Amino acid sequence: MTLTKLTTLLFSHSSHRLCMAASPMPQQFSVGILATIAASVEADWNQAFNFSSNLDFLISCIQKTKGDIALRLCTAAEMKFYFKSLFEKSESANYLKPNENCNFTSWISGCEPGWACSSGQNQHVDLQNSDDILARTHNCQPCCDGFFCPHGLTCMIPCPLGSYCPLATLDKTTGVCEPYKYQLPPEKPNHTCGGANIWADVGTSSEVFCPVGSYCPTTVKKIPCSSGHYCRMGSTSEKRCFKLTSCNQSTPSQNSYAYGIMLIAALSTLLLIFYNFSYQVLTTRNRTLDKSREAAAKNASKIANSWKYAADAAKNFASGLPAHLSPKFSRKTDVPGAPLHPSALSSSLSSPVPSKGKQKESGELIQMSETEDNPESFERCIFGPEDTIVGNVSSGKLTHTHSQIFKYAYAQLEKEKAQQQDYEDFTLPGVVKITNNIETRKRPLIEISFKDLTLTLKAQNKHLLRCVSGKIKPGCITAVMGPSGAGKTTFVSALAGKAIGCKVTGLILINGKNEAIHSYKRIIGFVPQDDIVHGNLTVEENLWFSAKCRLSADLSKADEFLVTERVIESLGLQTVRNSLVGTVEKRGISGGQRKRVNVGMEMVMEPSLLILDEPTSGLDSASSQLLLRALRREAFEGVNICMVVHQPSYALFKMFDDLVLLAKGGLAVYHGSAEKVEEYFAGLGVNVPDRINPPDYFIDILEGIVTIERSSSVYYKELPIRWMLHKGYSVPPDMWHSTAGLASSSTVGNSIDETNIAAAEMEEPSVSASLWKYIKTNVELHCDSIWLNFLKSKDLSNRRTPGVLRQYKYFLCRVGKQRLREARIQVVDYLILLLAGACLGSLAKVSDHNFGALGYTYTIIAVSLLCKIAALRSFSLDRLHYWREAASGMSSLAHFLAKDTVDHFNTVIKPLVYLSMFYFFTDPRSSLADNYIVLLCLVYCVTGIAYALAIFFDQGAAQLLSVLLPVVLTLTATQPQDSEILKILANFCYPKWALEAFVIANAESYSGVWLITRCGTLFKSGYDLHDWNLCVTVLIITGLVSRAIAFFCMLIFQK
Repeated sequence: MTLTKLTTLLFSHSSHRLCMAASPMPQQFSVGILATIAASVEADWNQAFNFSSNLDFLISCIQKTKGDIALRLCTAAEMKFYFKSLFEKSESANYLKPNENCNFTSWISGCEPGWACSSGQNQHVDLQNSDDILARTHNCQPCCDGFFCPHGLTCMIPCPLGSYCPLATLDKTTGVCEPYKYQLPPEKPNHTCGGANIWADVGTSSEVFCPVGSYCPTTVKKIPCSSGHYCRMGSTSEKRCFKLTSCNQSTPSQNSYAYGIMLIAALSTLLLIFYNFSYQVLTTRNRTLDKSREAAAKNASKIANSWKYAADAAKNFASGLPAHLSPKFSRKTDVPGAPLHPSALSSSLSSPVPSKGKQKESGELIQMSETEDNPESFERCIFGPEDTIVGNVSSGKLTHTHSQIFKYAYAQLEKEKAQQQDYEDFTLPGVVKITNNIETRKRPLIEISFKDLTLTLKAQNKHLLRCVSGKIKPGCITAVMGPSGAGKTTFVSALAGKAIGCKVTGLILINGKNEAIHSYKRIIGFVPQDDIVHGNLTVEENLWFSAKCRLSADLSKADEFLVTERVIESLGLQTVRNSLVGTVEKRGISGGQRKRVNVGMEMVMEPSLLILDEPTSGLDSASSQLLLRALRREAFEGVNICMVVHQPSYALFKMFDDLVLLAKGGLAVYHGSAEKVEEYFAGLGVNVPDRINPPDYFIDILEGIVTIERSSSVYYKELPIRWMLHKGYSVPPDMWHSTAGLASSSTVGNSIDETNIAAAEMEEPSVSASLWKYIKTNVELHCDSIWLNFLKSKDLSNRRTPGVLRQYKYFLCRVGKQRLREARIQVVDYLILLLAGACLGSLAKVSDHNFGALGYTYTIIAVSLLCKIAALRSFSLDRLHYWREAASGMSSLAHFLAKDTVDHFNTVIKPLVYLSMFYFFTDPRSSLADNYIVLLCLVYCVTGIAYALAIFFDQGAAQLLSVLLPVVLTLTATQPQDSEILKILANFCYPKWALEAFVIANAESYSGVWLITRCGTLFKSGYDLHDWNLCVTVLIITGLVSRAIAFFCMLIFQK
């Protein structure tokens, strides 16, 4: 018992000296190396040398050394000398540098590997002495079990936990002391094999590490792993295999593929449940709304028809009633055939009548007759007297539920149909009623007048539009026509303030004031020539989203629904309202319906000015007339409509109010009433032949295809000047000069054109001049685009649209629906990640020598590449949609945040999908949670970088960079950092921080005998065990900065 206490006290003293010996080492070693071992150096050393559970090997050593073990232990100076030598290049790999005891003149037996000597009984031993190496030359003998004695030192150092340090045995065949691989010294026949001679990294001293398939509870005891357990290299205990796993006691890890399969199965089940549940919820909700909507529509239509039938019956009864009444009830002789006014009818019926039933019947019929002049009574019939609608907002809680909203909307639609019928019948009461209806004039009016409007292309100094004057008026449909290249699209783009890369001169007035058109952006609709519609949304969803974001924020939900329903009905889209619009790859609605949806997205925001670029192109005559009738109803509410049209039919042409006819070069040939265009051209001697469509004939003349009659003295190139002279506009002097003599013959004009072309060919600029002009033009174009994007004008539209938060909610719902409908693409992404995890996990096993750095390097490249490619789709595929929405005033911040928020779902799921294969195939020592956190931050980081690439570059270049960047940055980060430049470059590479976080998380699980291996590996790579939080933070900050850059580019370059 006394011996046990003595040995425990002695070892506690020795273990403390081991830590103290490491502390006073030179600054480069102690701070730069040992600080990377753990957060607490002393705690790690105590963990490695805490033998308090079993001191048998120490008791055996005390007995072997006859009690002078304290005189054989290395002092702080000797330990510092040994550990320092591990990180320095020694001249000989067999022994340390010469020292006081072992040098070229003095080499005793204790200097040999595995041997140690005593300092003598009379010499004082100070184990804390870190300056001088103590002289040890007495009683040299083999090193004790559980200790190692370095080659070139005459002292002993305890072997750390996880090592196996028995006495060596001589292999007579090879002459090597097994298992330590050192040989006996020559010319010393009495020298025997000693103990262990080295403890360093696993590559240098793997013989002292407890081998795979065994565990070493002490440094002198090795026990084979039992069945159902596995033992890694350097283990102090065996680990039980998890259930459902297979493991061999001779292998370093368990086969946990089953857990990976279970994890991916559970993840797949959750994803299927989530997607199916979300899809079913949306489907069920849509079906319920459809049924409620259809019921409300049928009910409103049924009541309207019944009410109309009763009103007709009341009219018939009222017209025949005077013949049945006695003349004594009337003091006035009725004019035969004259209709009886309702007030007169009411007063005549106020006197008593013989039959009470007849009196009741007559009162009801009169009330029905009054309904025609009082539409509110129709609403009371549907809702009841307690739910009367006042203006646009119903009283009480009428419009809080969907059914009430539907009732309200369809009642209003039936009311508008009745008013429209009166307008079409052109009855006097109907015209008066519609004219005096305040609700149809609730939009502000916009009149645009322009004088000498000229657009010159900056790059080529070429006129796209020249000296165009006139005005487009509210309540009218103005058609812009002309041959190809006449500047029709340029004209409407100039009116909408969208002319980029051009020099604009002239004057554009808004309601007679010189104000910027951008000040009215919220009440201006612009329909682009291409059908920019979300293909993975339904017709109703496209219209509903545009209405939600662009209508007034003060508008009630019922009125928003009413506006959308009115547009759907006017455009004839009722049958396809729940059909996906479709894309090029996936068929949806027809091309004509898609074109009408494109127009409807601007109609639902109730614009005051609606500009359409070729809305009838690709439509048949019936669809075009349906679209024009819808636009006519918009014009009836005071909307100023200007549209570019290509070769309309005669029936379509008669529906236009005004006509702007442009010739090539952007010159106006006619601007006025569409009904008077033939009269104007007839005055010039240009008569339209019979059975020829006038607009086609005029365009053919302007193209030069059809020659003007010889009786006319007008040449087709003189038509713009004739119009200027007709309207009294000033004609530019160069136009007089260029047209001189053209009227004489067309051959002269042709010769002039040929001469100009030849002269232009002779003046072809050089290659360098063309290149400089191209660069200059692109720079100016980008500058104009940036200026236009950041142009801030005072809002004069008096419309307060929803704020960023409300639009963020709308965008979030839209993007969520789009992602649900793209579930198949998400599944493909997950399968590719799953396959990558399985392949890399099988090929790149986690090595104990480098703590799995190679496998983690492959992981960073693979995950970065796959996640970047997938994240590019978020912004590169709907670039045109963003341009349109941003130009209409929708919030770019809400658009960006909604997409990023929905992508967070993939950011959370994809690391789990990958680790479900990779982690359980490699079975690293770090926990699944640590690997998931690092991979989560990595995916967040690369997703932000992908956003920036998708927004700034074209799709092809963005995909190429997404493939190259992970490889190049990872190679840069893993190169030996021999210079400061490489270190600085590596710090800007996100793979460096991700790899460091992975390696640190794995290295923290290595202790005991692995301390020097961990220390050397981290020091060589430049990693610090304290920096795991820093690495994760850098990845997150990189993701945030990348997103900020992406959003900034999206605002500046409108990409």
